[in-house]
Amino acid sequence: QVQLVESGGGLVQAGGSLRLSCAASGSIFSINLMGWYRRAPGNQRELVAAITSGRNTNYADSVKGRFTISRDNAKNTVYLQMNSLKPEDTAVYYCNVVSYSGTYWGQGTQVTVSS
Repeated sequence: QVQLVESGGGLVQAGGSLRLSCAASGSIFSINLMGWYRRAPGNQRELVAAITSGRNTNYADSVKGRFTISRDNAKNTVYLQMNSLKPEDTAVYYCNVVSYSGTYWGQGTQVTVSS
């Protein structure tokens, strides 16, 4: 069984920062892609950022220059550093892991940015 445990969400004022973490554990091996998605109320889930095992990264245009994704392969953990947060970043953020053993999702962590 595979578990993705997310942490780091919360309430922050506009312009502030948060750091999300997602640790994968269990019967998971050969992790290729790790990423973060988000779903705001009334919207579809969208990709925020992703990082490959070779540390190539991809970002949504809306977060480029403000968010940074990174990973620790030894710990099977992915991070999302979010700076200069805006009210429109308010959403539930989900961790996603793609490996040879399957694709997995975290339970979601709420990020709320007040104006």
